Amino acid sequence: MKLETIDLIIFVVYIVGVVLLGLYAAKRSSDSKRDYFLAGDKLSWWMIGGSIIAANISSHHLVGAMGAAYSRGFVAVTLEWGAILIGFNALLWIFLPFYLRNGFYTVPEYLEKRFGNTTRILYAILIMFTYVFVEIGAVLYLGALSLHALFDLPIVYSILGMAILTGLYTVLGGLRAVIWTEMVQLVVLVAGGVILTFSTINAAGGFETVIESSQDWKMFYPASDPDFPWTMYLGGLLCISVFYCATNQFIVQRVLAAKNEWHGRMGVIFGDYLKFLVPLIIIVPALVAPKIIPKLDQPDLLFSVLVETLLPKGLIGLVMAGLISAIMSHVSGAINSCTTILTVDIYTQFINKKATDEQAIRFGKLSGVAIILLGIMSAMILISYSDKPVFLYLMNLYGLFTPGIATMFLMGIFWKRTTKEGALSAGLLTIPLSLIMEFAFPEMPFFNRTGIVFWACMILCVGVSLFTRPVKVELLEGLIWNKESLSLPASEKSYYKGLKNPTLWWLIVTIMVLYFYVRYF
Repeated sequence: MKLETIDLIIFVVYIVGVVLLGLYAAKRSSDSKRDYFLAGDKLSWWMIGGSIIAANISSHHLVGAMGAAYSRGFVAVTLEWGAILIGFNALLWIFLPFYLRNGFYTVPEYLEKRFGNTTRILYAILIMFTYVFVEIGAVLYLGALSLHALFDLPIVYSILGMAILTGLYTVLGGLRAVIWTEMVQLVVLVAGGVILTFSTINAAGGFETVIESSQDWKMFYPASDPDFPWTMYLGGLLCISVFYCATNQFIVQRVLAAKNEWHGRMGVIFGDYLKFLVPLIIIVPALVAPKIIPKLDQPDLLFSVLVETLLPKGLIGLVMAGLISAIMSHVSGAINSCTTILTVDIYTQFINKKATDEQAIRFGKLSGVAIILLGIMSAMILISYSDKPVFLYLMNLYGLFTPGIATMFLMGIFWKRTTKEGALSAGLLTIPLSLIMEFAFPEMPFFNRTGIVFWACMILCVGVSLFTRPVKVELLEGLIWNKESLSLPASEKSYYKGLKNPTLWWLIVTIMVLYFYVRYF
């Protein structure tokens, strides 16, 4: 499809504007390491929640989740709403106080305080694989796939262009540039999604079509379902959600930069509301799309086909700007998280322990360039997987890394008897166990395989811990979850009154999500 002049102008102006905004934010950054990696601990709740979702929602949602919903139905939304009920609740009520009260730069700093340096390094290694292959490589590929389908742009050139433009302001400006651009990108993303949603619904016959479609909505499928078995809530989705939302530097870094605990909590809850809304914008068009496009051989192309088929000139440019917004915000967040971990957990711990802030920032920028190059390479590899929904492929990749990471954090924070050896055994064996399960039971739903590996890691951690020397109780002070973990700092109690109470807003969004689970059981 050939872009009309107005679409091209909107598209180019938007991209140039975001890059310029990112570069401006980079100029506002100081030479402080805390400012570069955590935006100077000055983020308000609305910036935290908005940036969490802007970073989270990307081309693997606009393209991948839409494709999954087209082929499998409303159940695709469970992967998103499950995060509200599981992962973000774990962050909100369990992990957040530990992160903020200890002043951590990175999530693995908790593992070091709890188990020692080895677990911190193991986390860094595992998470780097996840970021490069999933958060950066796959997002670049899916975005490039849509640009190719719509405008016949070569996939390789699209990958290179998006990676270089996003990397430019991310590397130069750190988290401040990432947050500033993400807030703009969130608005454009939602606007583009709403336009495509209403256009699809109107073309399919109006809201009566949505109501008709809702008769077939289901959120629980049989345990034998190859993609979405109900048993995923018993292990696979549980560990992936806890990892992604509560122990993942990519998401948690925004909370670490909060002004205080109240802003951190309200930010997560605001993110819950956005997490409830945005998936509906993505999923609903896919559910009524069969009325317009009854047979689509490659579901991941649904987004591109709807844009090309339904939108008039002018709106195409805006919706594609929304897609680019999703890609750039996600990739920039992943790059920034990678550089933070490499700098704080590797460089200043083992390479240059006496590094000045200037040296740490310089290393962070150089490592950012390296991460961008690796992300480009991984995106090229994914081209060979274009014959199946990439969204499900991504979930398989998460299943390799997450059981061990989730085990280390959950066992570490809940059970004081957990030892370093127990945590390490779970972290080291997560990939081998996952691969064994995949080769031994290829027909088993991957959520079930991941769940089995997760519980195997938990049992292994318990067994090894019981046969190794326990940690002295006095060394666990402030590292184990208990009722005191929910107590509020005296300086913040005034925030938790009336409509400012985070618990009230948390309860409302939780009830909204639970209604859908019960209604469409």
